[in-house]
Amino acid sequence: MALLHRAELHPTKLELLAAWLPERRWYGESTDDDVVRVAAYRFDDPAGAVGIETMLVSTGDSAVYQVPLTYRGAPLPGGERWLVGTTEHSVLGRRWVYDACGDPVYVSALAHAIFTGGGQADEFFEVDGRLERRDPSAVVVGSGTPDAEVPVADGPSLVVTDEDYATIITTDRLQLTVVRRLDGGDRPIGATLTGTWDGQPTALPLAHAITR
Repeated sequence: MALLHRAELHPTKLELLAAWLPERRWYGESTDDDVVRVAAYRFDDPAGAVGIETMLVSTGDSAVYQVPLTYRGAPLPGGERWLVGTTEHSVLGRRWVYDACGDPVYVSALAHAIFTGGGQADEFFEVDGRLERRDPSAVVVGSGTPDAEVPVADGPSLVVTDEDYATIITTDRLQLTVVRRLDGGDRPIGATLTGTWDGQPTALPLAHAITR
């Protein structure tokens, strides 16, 4: 379960992404175009310390891009390369926002969803002491089974490589591919995470994994 806050962020997530995305190898849009949110989904951090949100964004009529982010209350040790920026959260204070592909908490959550057939976390707002569920804007599902063994995704062993249409995450026991440009051209290998959202009723591959 993801507990959300009705809060203001300065700068906003989209403002951070507008500055960060044009430098990515897999992003092919103009720096003058406004980045807009298409949908999003979240995973749970079992420790409850790290926010894990994958945003699907576009610049109007362009392709939809997948941008997994993690939100932390303190810097990720050794994570300078993955820092998207910092933002001031009106409830939680300063938050460090990372490209989640370099964050072992996200990598573990993604692997778990893929191999166990998991999906997005349920999202709730706390209102007057009670929880109100927010309808998901994207629905994702892994191809695995609940009793499947999930390869360990250790932080020190992560090797992350951006390619033209995807980011490859390699560990001692696992290779994960996070599809960045969601145009239906990806051909997944191994176990998969697929998703649908408003305007995309046919499931598209979002990520896939093979063991090593």
